[in-house]
Amino acid sequence: MKKNILFFAVLLFMVCSAKSQTQKKTENLQQIWLGYFNQTRFNNKWGLWTDLNLRTKDDFVNNFSVSIVRVGLTYYLTTDTKLTAGYAWVNFFPGDNHKNISQPEHRPWQQVQWHTKYGNKRMMQWVRLEERFRHKILNDDELADGYNFNFKVRYNLWYEIPLSKKSYTTGAVSLILNDEMHINFGKQIVYNYFDQNRFFTGLKLQTGKTSNLQFGYLNVFQQLAAGNQYKNINALRIFYFQNIDLRHTN
Repeated sequence: MKKNILFFAVLLFMVCSAKSQTQKKTENLQQIWLGYFNQTRFNNKWGLWTDLNLRTKDDFVNNFSVSIVRVGLTYYLTTDTKLTAGYAWVNFFPGDNHKNISQPEHRPWQQVQWHTKYGNKRMMQWVRLEERFRHKILNDDELADGYNFNFKVRYNLWYEIPLSKKSYTTGAVSLILNDEMHINFGKQIVYNYFDQNRFFTGLKLQTGKTSNLQFGYLNVFQQLAAGNQYKNINALRIFYFQNIDLRHTN
């Protein structure tokens, strides 16, 4: 019980810390976030990470904002602790300062991820480092030469509370609480060292032995590069997860 209280206290602090930075220039958006996540384990030491993401821009179904294709090679220190390094290709669909073209971004990334069990409850955490090479913009119709660059650190805390008597079997339902903090750093970061906070709460439906569907409410509070401009995103998040262990298929 004490551990659960501590968890919720930390979660509340992270959300309130982000909200406390709110200023007058805040844009409110409504989006849908769709994602597919796959972690496949080949043997005792190696595996593959894949995820695909697509997000709408506003009013839930008005155009698209971002698409992401991310892959990585995973090394298992233990069953519950793993290291991953990979590459992500990110596409920012036409926006305010590039109205007629998309802006691509190259994003190498490295991550440590670990899992913890508390009775029938589960916690997952990761720390991820990203190197972001975002193509420069010349005008609404053209990309410029070169890239803007910065680092980003992400800390993700995910907690699952089963609601069904038979936990983690097909058809079982769980409550999910998830918070992720993003911090920028690098020479080109001046005003927005705090990048964003993502808080999610929703349900997990176990759709099979190796798959589940998670859906619910997501709030994203983001500080933009100008420092005094923010985005507050209220979104419907729908993610489908597969965790495949090929060691047990022979």
